[in-house]
Amino acid sequence: MSRRFSWLLALVIVALSGALMGLVGGGDSSSQSPVAVPAGAESARADTVRSEFPGGDRVPAILVVTRADGSTLTSQDLAAVDAARERMFAVADADSAPPSGPPRVVSEDGEAAVVTVPLSSELSGFALTDKVEELRSAAGEGLPTDLRAEVTGGPAFGADIANSFSGANFTLLAVTATVVALLLIITYRSPVLWLAPLLVIGFADRVAAVLGTAVAQLFDMTPDGSTSGITSVLVFGAGTNYALLLISRYREELGRRESHWEALDTAVRRAGPAIVASNATVVLALLTLLLAVAPSTRSLGVQAASGLVVAAVFVLLVLPPLLGVFGRKLFWPFIPRLGDRALTDAGIWHRIAAGVARRPAAVAAVAIGALAVLCTGLFGTPVGLSQTEQFRVEAESVNGFETLSAHFPSGVTDPTRVIASTDRSADVQRAITETPGVVSANPAGTSPDGLTQWSVVLAAEPASDEAFDTIDALRDNVHGADEQALVGGSDAKARDAAAAAAHDRAVVIPAILIVVLAVLYVLLRAALAPLILVAVTVLSALAALGLGGWASVHVFGFPGLDVTAPLFAFLFLVALGVDYTIFLVTRAREETPEHGTRDGIVRAVSATGAVITSAGIVLASVFCVLGVLPLIVLTQIGIIVGLGILLDTFVVRTVIIPALFTLIGPKVWWPALRGDRNVDA
Repeated sequence: MSRRFSWLLALVIVALSGALMGLVGGGDSSSQSPVAVPAGAESARADTVRSEFPGGDRVPAILVVTRADGSTLTSQDLAAVDAARERMFAVADADSAPPSGPPRVVSEDGEAAVVTVPLSSELSGFALTDKVEELRSAAGEGLPTDLRAEVTGGPAFGADIANSFSGANFTLLAVTATVVALLLIITYRSPVLWLAPLLVIGFADRVAAVLGTAVAQLFDMTPDGSTSGITSVLVFGAGTNYALLLISRYREELGRRESHWEALDTAVRRAGPAIVASNATVVLALLTLLLAVAPSTRSLGVQAASGLVVAAVFVLLVLPPLLGVFGRKLFWPFIPRLGDRALTDAGIWHRIAAGVARRPAAVAAVAIGALAVLCTGLFGTPVGLSQTEQFRVEAESVNGFETLSAHFPSGVTDPTRVIASTDRSADVQRAITETPGVVSANPAGTSPDGLTQWSVVLAAEPASDEAFDTIDALRDNVHGADEQALVGGSDAKARDAAAAAAHDRAVVIPAILIVVLAVLYVLLRAALAPLILVAVTVLSALAALGLGGWASVHVFGFPGLDVTAPLFAFLFLVALGVDYTIFLVTRAREETPEHGTRDGIVRAVSATGAVITSAGIVLASVFCVLGVLPLIVLTQIGIIVGLGILLDTFVVRTVIIPALFTLIGPKVWWPALRGDRNVDA
């Protein structure tokens, strides 16, 4: 590619990207809450049918009022609660008459009062956040200072999740960029070199955010704050990895060629296929999320895949012309000189690789045994978080729900809903009341279509295993009485979300492995090498899940792993771990015909050790930055993936793969490379 054409192509890409951002804009997806329940789930269908009932198009926001000192509410306090109720009803629907609703309810101990305010179920994003904020302001306005008012319920949880992302993605971007900048400065020991990749990747991230959201919305998916945050981390992490690989090869070629343009062209030609293969692997692995049923999971697949394509395009087509403008001076003060000793022949990574190759059996046994021990952390790690356990930061909806639970029977203010044919009312009523774990069941209205709704109170704690067992039993019983009956409500949604996550793990994880294995077969054209590489990568991912799950519960004090964390963590660990595998084995395949299997892998580790280590540290650090976002699941993904990337970097790529390739010898490359091509151990 000529110098002039490469500059023209880079400028066209930047111009088109700027136009895309100007035309499409960012939208409000970052303010949306994650959607874990598929539209076809029973609880989602129940919500749809409920809209046919009087008031069914509304969801309750709940005000709970207590005294700050925990004492019994007085008559004056209750009058203040009634006044707060009227103010909240006045702002609940400003475009129409205030909605009607039940009167306030006082707990049996007299220490808490509850007001239920119906809101439109269509509110979401900024509109929902603003409405809940108006309700909270109305509730607190004029309330005596010795009373504590908290707004909770489904709309409040949704608003608090959306509000907790307000500014969080900007914080994520700022912290991520800072971490990447610091690590690039440490890696290159140059005051200027780090600016080129950071500027290119930072711009690519903004383009990816707009493009990914637009593509997801084009296919009627539901991007949200969490998927936007994860996509940004992936673009920064993977984009920096691609840049590190390209610049590392560029620096190596500068020691062999006098012209920095020739060195740059060679670097792009030699590193480009590895970057494309790596990018294709991760993109295809992410697209397996389209097999999932959880809406947010499907959206993440499209957003992140689009973002990583953008990252690869910018690194391969925009970064090289920028590097070429400054030539060798960009590496100041450690400017590479013609004739510098090659990385393949010296350095700490050469000594480590040579040491592994001398005792491959012992090294492989110890390293694989250590990973197997870490896998045991998977046993006993609880999986599943209730609605109140989702936040890593304080939220009024959580505090209000806990106050509510302390003074009212579980399920009274947020009952399970059963909808069935009115003609089968007697049978359905009996089926509900005979279900173990059901405290009460009261008819709550009929629809014009001949359906009856029941309000059902469960004895179990919300979103607990006992609640899920009760929901399953309730569904079995009412379906026996009416095959078309539906069971919905918060506990049913949590049950459906857990079932969707289990389905997605069972379907997507095998698909990820098939995709990764297929890409490695196409890339290496060897029978044995891809199987070994995938097996070791899976072992490393399971070890990271075990270690990260144990750390989440026993070190960070989280109650358990979120149901979506294992799938996302496994996806990122396998797909991104194969990134480093591709960096290593493509270089080993390049070196093997001339130097043999043993020396070929040693030279590959020597040449890529520094860049893989730098890339691994950058990627692990970037994933840990997910901890600045407010949801526990994102922090857990950051912990698990960060630990897993470090295991990949320092154990799998540096120790296990070189040891196994040395042990197996030339057969590992068959039939792509054969003995008659000078491949000998």
